[in-house]
Amino acid sequence: MHIPIQILTLSFTLILLFLVSCKNPASEKKDTSIKTPTHVLLKEKPDTIKTPKGMVWVEGKTFTQGAKPGDAYAMPREQPAHEVTVDGFFMDLTEVTNTQFKDFVDATGYITIAERPIDWEVMKHDLPEGTPKPADSILQPGSLIFNKHLDAVANMHNYQQWWTWKIGANWKHPEGPESTIEGKDNYPVVHIAYDDALAYCKWANRRLPTEAEWESAAQGTNTNSIYTWGSDASPLNASANTWQGTFPVKNESEDGFALIAPIKSYPPNSIGIYDMLGNVWELTQDWFNEGYYKQIDTSKLIINPRGAKTAHSPNNPYQKEHVIKGGSFLCHDSYCASFRISARMSTSIDSGSDHVGFRTVITVEMLDK
Repeated sequence: MHIPIQILTLSFTLILLFLVSCKNPASEKKDTSIKTPTHVLLKEKPDTIKTPKGMVWVEGKTFTQGAKPGDAYAMPREQPAHEVTVDGFFMDLTEVTNTQFKDFVDATGYITIAERPIDWEVMKHDLPEGTPKPADSILQPGSLIFNKHLDAVANMHNYQQWWTWKIGANWKHPEGPESTIEGKDNYPVVHIAYDDALAYCKWANRRLPTEAEWESAAQGTNTNSIYTWGSDASPLNASANTWQGTFPVKNESEDGFALIAPIKSYPPNSIGIYDMLGNVWELTQDWFNEGYYKQIDTSKLIINPRGAKTAHSPNNPYQKEHVIKGGSFLCHDSYCASFRISARMSTSIDSGSDHVGFRTVITVEMLDK
């Protein structure tokens, strides 16, 4: 069932808007930290701590966050680039899969936001005053799915043409109530809203990465690269699940997949982490503030940044949004080109779709508790 355009415009605009879409100095002796004037950087994994299953240690380092020199696709919200220092931490090798999320649901009985009844009295507080209530037949649990049957578009700025609110779409039914995740155990779980990811993290004793941690992990052993493999765009199709052809009507699938792909379908980065670019967007804990990078005081050391203190998105002023990273299988150079480390988009707390997932991190402090 498709929502009428007028209802999309009035009631689900806020859900759709997020889709608009060092080398370390060598030392003679092994040392697990580098001293700075105000901080002792945790570089290497402490010998007393074992790497959690399915994770990898991301070495602490100083690197360039934001748009890199020579990146023709860099957006204003990625600028200016700035140096940040991030302590070492553990990150999932892959995005959280359907199997992993099912284990969580089976253990806790958790019901995702996409499965819960919609409460208009709650929902209307996040909409422009005076927004009319949609018909009860439309105010049903569901999520956003990409319309893969689109033949043509009239205006590339009208993304409502390729997104559909699908009643009954959720993590167990990613394309609607008749679909299933059977045979897709190793696919990233999707239709996950921010609060759903937080609930999983609480159960697993983990947390979402900060944007800076995410970029540190994506860089791997690099410190100033555009992509997870370097700054040469030519390996893109062999290295990430994105869109080839004419977006959004024809995907030539030169990378092997038309839509979402199983985890580990492409080579990992230099520290063994898979799929940080393409496939599905990944949630972070940072508030999305479009002008945040321009507000940073770069005269001071930026250590373990937690992002903006307040959320601000000109395109979605009524809701607070979080940063998502990495792009998805829908990214194409003619549209969002978000298959780059510095790319940053946003999603509201109550939104999910078939191209947003997440992965988790663990810090040394969390293991010490």
